[in-house]
Amino acid sequence: MKKVIIGLFIFGLTFQMYAQDPDPIKLDEVILVHNYKYLSSTDATDMPIEADQLQIRVANFDIKTLDVYADEYEFYDVYFIIPDGKILATYDSNGKILRTAEKYKDVDLPMPILKSVLKRFPNWDITKDVYLVKYTEGEEAKKKYKITLTNGDQRIKVKLDAEGNFL
Repeated sequence: MKKVIIGLFIFGLTFQMYAQDPDPIKLDEVILVHNYKYLSSTDATDMPIEADQLQIRVANFDIKTLDVYADEYEFYDVYFIIPDGKILATYDSNGKILRTAEKYKDVDLPMPILKSVLKRFPNWDITKDVYLVKYTEGEEAKKKYKITLTNGDQRIKVKLDAEGNFL
């Protein structure tokens, strides 16, 4: 009986240790994304921060803030530009992204792309690259890299998909 009383006493003290603080913790603001399918389809792990932020801005854009917004129009084309890239997005009248065309210049190439290029063209230098993304609602985004390679006076252009396969 003595052990039960001591056990209950210790058990009662442990509840006091895990009590909530009187001051609640303030969490960061939550961002609601309406076009999550677009973001999940175009997500690239090796993209620059600026490009990721531009895609989030496109996904969260409210077409009702446009000066030309009216319920009678079926589609809205909106152009987003940053120094590293640009996106042309088509929205429906409810603000859902129907399709996008994206172009980013001189991005840091992902490792599968670099490995494929170095394996096939070992003595060539990458002088220019363009990352293209085409998204259409209901389909997986099409991602393509256009790379310009130079070796002395020679210059070639190659195209690769996101996995590093030559097209």
